[in-house]
Amino acid sequence: MLAKGIGGIRFLPGLLLLPLFGCGGDASQPERLWGKRGVQNGDFVRPRAIAIDAQDHLYIVDFTARIQVYDRDGQYLGFTWTTPDYRNGRPSGLSIARDGNLIVSDSHYHCFRIYSHDGVELRKFGGEGGSAAGQLGYVSDVVQDEDGNYFVAEFGENQRISVFDRDGHFLRCWGSAGTEPGQFSRARALALGPDGNLYVADACNDRIQVFTREGALLRCWGVSGTEPGQLKYPYDLAFNKDGVLYVVENGNNRVQKFTATGASLGRWGGPGHGPGQLHNPWALAIDSRGRVHVIDTENHRVQRISF
Repeated sequence: MLAKGIGGIRFLPGLLLLPLFGCGGDASQPERLWGKRGVQNGDFVRPRAIAIDAQDHLYIVDFTARIQVYDRDGQYLGFTWTTPDYRNGRPSGLSIARDGNLIVSDSHYHCFRIYSHDGVELRKFGGEGGSAAGQLGYVSDVVQDEDGNYFVAEFGENQRISVFDRDGHFLRCWGSAGTEPGQFSRARALALGPDGNLYVADACNDRIQVFTREGALLRCWGVSGTEPGQLKYPYDLAFNKDGVLYVVENGNNRVQKFTATGASLGRWGGPGHGPGQLHNPWALAIDSRGRVHVIDTENHRVQRISF
């Protein structure tokens, strides 16, 4: 159901403005923390994905399959909608298309959908589940490149990346289940780097893999662990305008930043429920000011940090 009306924007109950005490350690406070568990507009039940557009509007989907729209300070903008059916499961990936529309990975329905900013479905790609070339399994994330091609991460039955042109025609795919370089174990999220290459959060292999857009493996980095530079279930990743890569780790309850070649530049977070702590975070997005918005999933909230 779509609720419209940007006028009369209200502050969310429980919205906190907090000081930032530093960026190098796990205990630093967020700039802003907002959200609470609930099913009303402006509330969350286990939020699981986020995308941010050129106007710094945040699109967030939660476990109820609601997609809600906020400004960068956490004010609800009056738009809420759901995908057509979610009895089999909820979307788990969001991104922004080249034209500014929202790409929704309708994971359990073997497709991805394009929506306008106010929730009007414009296009649908896929829908026929399967493992043959051009079919889609569990769609975890989708990104679109400058040529209009869609890169689709799949896991479950299909542990691979599939590529389609702007009209939905299948171009190629690569990958298989496994732990060797070029193989995947739950490709959770995608990001196109400033170098034009595709970065993949290979979650259950605790690593990041980097490919050309043609599918050639360039490098992979990351080992399982809790130390700086190590990873545990990387669930989402995004670049800032300076080419720094931020990775949210579901297993380590933190955000870590890297160079594009995998050198750790810092970390933020830690397990818990207080400000500056995370509980199984799923996603992140970076706004035009370089601030990181972290989806703190099991705490049913968003934290914004600068580091």
